[in-house]
Amino acid sequence: VQLQASGGGLVQAGGSLRLSCEASETILKFNTMSWYRQAPGKQRESVAAITDGGITYYPDSMKGRFTISRDSAKNVVYLQMNNLKPEDTAVYLCNAAQIVGRTVEGYWGQGTLVTVSS
Repeated sequence: VQLQASGGGLVQAGGSLRLSCEASETILKFNTMSWYRQAPGKQRESVAAITDGGITYYPDSMKGRFTISRDSAKNVVYLQMNNLKPEDTAVYLCNAAQIVGRTVEGYWGQGTLVTVSS
């Protein structure tokens, strides 16, 4: 599968962005679609996830400002980001994960850069 992330850019603190991740295959075949982010010099961290059943998950540090959603008909997963802060500056990456037997197969997109200015 190919994952194409888009929607990043430069935004002032307090602003909003909506990221999109378009998959080349139906997203419902994947157990989980997720957003991660990686800032310069930092480890990749989870931002949000949505299961094939539509259940959403957010790490405690991401709750309240980020919302993940999907349009299954368009094979797109969105990440709505509100009240952005300079520390949200990072490359945001889309991930698709599928359980196959006893293993998890994961796929990554190329990422989209979000820069939040103070």
